[in-house]
Amino acid sequence: MPDTTPPPAPPPPRLSPGEVEAVARAAHEGQTDKAGRPYAEHLRAVAEGVRRRGGDDEQIAAAWLHDAVEDDALTERWLEGAALSRRTKDIVLALTRRPGEQPEEYAARILATPGALLVKEADLAHNADPARLAVLDEATRTRLAEKYARMRVLLGQSWLGQE
Repeated sequence: MPDTTPPPAPPPPRLSPGEVEAVARAAHEGQTDKAGRPYAEHLRAVAEGVRRRGGDDEQIAAAWLHDAVEDDALTERWLEGAALSRRTKDIVLALTRRPGEQPEEYAARILATPGALLVKEADLAHNADPARLAVLDEATRTRLAEKYARMRVLLGQSWLGQE
């Protein structure tokens, strides 16, 4: 007797790179960074930094979304249901800091998640860009520079964080 079991349904199509960018831009609409610039500029810079470092489409998608859950721009539930690869979702979750989490725990999760370190490198590079930090007041600039330097050490990175 022939097998009449229907073949499994194909997976739903994934969001295109342009769709991921549009979702991220919409989710962060109206948000600004510490210098008062539109937050989407940071997301674009991180995505471009991932691309320049040889990242793939899944990592670039994660770069666009890397702060969305942490900033409450999108929910973790949305992320889990989104038409994204499991790897992209895992990278976004790895880069999402949890309340009260120690930097060592955060760094360990990034290091344990395939593809996440490259995205975090691009994020730190843009965050630590001297031109970007220069517009901040001295106390904020010093605090952030120390924070970013500590994270680079925890991640085992020797790069300066500049693009």
